[in-house]
Amino acid sequence: MFNTFLAMAGAGAGAAAGTTGAGGGMGSYSSILLMVGLVAVMYFMMIRPQKKRQKEEQEMRSSIEIGDEIITIGGIVGKVVKIREEDIVIETGADRTKMRLQRWAVNTNVTKTEQHKK
Repeated sequence: MFNTFLAMAGAGAGAAAGTTGAGGGMGSYSSILLMVGLVAVMYFMMIRPQKKRQKEEQEMRSSIEIGDEIITIGGIVGKVVKIREEDIVIETGADRTKMRLQRWAVNTNVTKTEQHKK
């Protein structure tokens, strides 16, 4: 299939260079087809998986509950004690220090990850 695309691209390059032949008009169509094919491959290889990861992260952040152990983007480990609209409050360490964080700063929900492993 890739060889077919290369052959089409070669035919398109020959038509663009000014050579005439029986299939001279097909060169522009084949180069357009090649471009559409490359865009489709890029979409399925790069853009779609990234959107899927973003959706999973958003679902993880919205499913945080009180009592869950989380790890932030900065590496802070804590237990959720309060949930608000856009932020959460966590307790860290033995001295039970409380910190207020934005939801987007949560990297991993350790409690949910451990439940999925069992």
